Amino acid sequence: MIGLIVLLGLAFVIYLVYVSVIQKKNNLLEALSGIDVQLKMRLDLIPNMLKTASKYMEHEKKIFDEVAKVRESVLNASNYNDKFKAENKLSEAISVFNARAEAYPELKSDKAMNKAQDALLDVEEHIAAARRFYNSAVKEYKNALEIFPSSLIASMLGLTDDYPFFEAEEKAREAIDVDDYLK
Repeated sequence: MIGLIVLLGLAFVIYLVYVSVIQKKNNLLEALSGIDVQLKMRLDLIPNMLKTASKYMEHEKKIFDEVAKVRESVLNASNYNDKFKAENKLSEAISVFNARAEAYPELKSDKAMNKAQDALLDVEEHIAAARRFYNSAVKEYKNALEIFPSSLIASMLGLTDDYPFFEAEEKAREAIDVDDYLK
C-alpha cells in the first residue's frame, strides 16, 4: 500500500514536471508567434510608407531599394538566426530611411507619411516588447532543459535547445549619428 502511494506520488510529480516543461515550450512558441505578428505588421506598413515618401524623395531611390531588399530577405529567411539578422538589418534600414525623410519638409508635413511613421513607431515598440517576452520565454525554456528534474523529462521528450536569444547585432548597439545620413 505504501509502495503504491509512493509510486503514485512520484508519477504525479513527474506529470507536474512534464506539464511545466510543455508549458514553457508553448510559451516560447507563443512569444515567437507574437514577434511574427508584429513583424508582419511592420512588413505590411513599409510598402505604404515607401510609396508615400517616393513622391517627395525621387532621387533617394537607393534607400528605397535597400529597404525593399532587406524586407525581402526577412520574408525569405529560412531559420530563426537568419530571420533575426535580417530583422536587425531592416531596423537599421528603416532608421536610415527615417533620418533621410527628415530632410524633406514637404514629406514631414504629409499626413499619410506622418500616419505611416507613427504606425511604424508603434509597431517597433510592440516588436521590442515581443522580443523581450520571447527572450524571457527562451530563458525559462532553456532553464527547464538544463535543470534537474525537468531536464530528464525534456530529454525523454526529445526537446532540444533550438531557440536562440534575440540579440542586437554589434552595429545596432552603436549610437546613430543622423548627420551621416543627411549628407
